[in-house]
Amino acid sequence: MKTVPLHQVHIRLGAKMVPFAGFEMPVRYSSDLDEHHTVRNNVGVFDVSHMGEFSVKGPKALDLIQKVSSNDASALFDGKVQYSYLPNATGGVVDDLLVYRIKEEDYLLVVNASNIEKDWNWIQSQNTEGAAMENLSDALCLLAVQGPNAAATLQKLTSVNLPSMEYYTFQIGEMAGIDDVVISATGYTGAGGFEIYVKNEDAEKMWHAIFEAGAEFGIKPVGLGARDTLRLEKGFCLYGNDIDDNTSPLEAGLGWVTKFSKDFINSEELKKQKEAGLTKKLVGFEMIDRGIPRGHYELCDAEGIKLGEVTSGTQSPTLQKGIGMGYVPAAFSKPDTEIFVKVRDKLLKARTVKLPFVKN
Repeated sequence: MKTVPLHQVHIRLGAKMVPFAGFEMPVRYSSDLDEHHTVRNNVGVFDVSHMGEFSVKGPKALDLIQKVSSNDASALFDGKVQYSYLPNATGGVVDDLLVYRIKEEDYLLVVNASNIEKDWNWIQSQNTEGAAMENLSDALCLLAVQGPNAAATLQKLTSVNLPSMEYYTFQIGEMAGIDDVVISATGYTGAGGFEIYVKNEDAEKMWHAIFEAGAEFGIKPVGLGARDTLRLEKGFCLYGNDIDDNTSPLEAGLGWVTKFSKDFINSEELKKQKEAGLTKKLVGFEMIDRGIPRGHYELCDAEGIKLGEVTSGTQSPTLQKGIGMGYVPAAFSKPDTEIFVKVRDKLLKARTVKLPFVKN
């Protein structure tokens, strides 16, 4: 089991540590509910240093990224971030990721912790033109400072004008007396905020500086438990739950980052699938009957015939009702369609909704 650079800090803070994606990670410090509301309404800090980072450089860097990813990375400019996914050769998804353009011929790919080795091997296997790749995953610490007071907290630590930064852009600058910090206006909570990349040796200094700066806002550390409820309220896919090697990215609603204006791995087959029409779709649903949908619970029609299953589900702290996502036949995917969740042999009524569950 690997540990993140701030492992001892989390232990001192009393975090409950659990195995996650090969790492021992903090799942909560106080309660999932308290930490969820802290991020939605104020500011919280996640240590997500388990994520993977790959440097891709050189004259063939863009060609490689265009080949292995679904989105059009040629549209990126210096300081721009792009959400994308890595399609496999059989119609599924190797992983979803972020692509950062640092400058021409210099990119950073940020991948999921559970897929670091798989993604590295996959991209390397496609690197026939010799782009220069380096796995930086073990050298970088990633802190996600999220919530309405994130900018006010971090602005005390840097001269970079944080409120002026647009969503999905980044700057490299000084923060908390540390040089070359990647300050990224991104996050997995939908609550606004920034993701801060620093070298491992600067991680503890950055952590303490952020908490000192956020003290007036009641800043708190936040674990993976609240991270999951926050992302689900926004309808963000979680790799291994909502998308995986066997799920179609188009059925998962990732058509918006699937750019058929270029050729990429399996693009022809995905184009045929789009033209033929999707037979099933990933939908969001809210419970009408009282109950909490959990992963792998059956989704059924009124007669109890199985339509699919829950891929992600929880009790929404913001809406105070059960919410979830799952794949259903296209005929059941229109918003306000009645479906049922099978909970201990009982059919509980739900309705499909347009994502996200929680609007800004």
